[in-house]
Amino acid sequence: MKLTRTEAREKIMIILYQIDFYIKDNISFDVEEVIHENLEIDNKFVRDVVNGVLDNVENIDSIISKYLDNWDLDRLGKTDKAILRLSTYEMLYYDTPKVVVINEAVELAKKYSDDKVVKLINAVLDKIRDNEETHE
Repeated sequence: MKLTRTEAREKIMIILYQIDFYIKDNISFDVEEVIHENLEIDNKFVRDVVNGVLDNVENIDSIISKYLDNWDLDRLGKTDKAILRLSTYEMLYYDTPKVVVINEAVELAKKYSDDKVVKLINAVLDKIRDNEETHE
């Protein structure tokens, strides 16, 4: 059973959300174990994106923060941060069409966040799309 990219992105969001809790609460964890706990089958895209976000989180957070008008990254919920981090990483480091990444992020936000945050995520990702260089 293969994951669609949409399903994979949801798994990535859940994994990043979980890891964010571990980091905040100083709980030791193994990234591969967290990934394995959340996946029935191995998925290279999930592993690559999770590890890529974690390896580049400071740069990703810096880029996201640049476009959060009157907001602070720490004010966002962990789910919202995970969606933004995943989407920013995918836009900057993958050749996935940016419009697809933004649409997928908005759909995840509609499922897990409130309307105000959906609009915020959409606006931030639009600005990243228009202003940031990709690192493919």
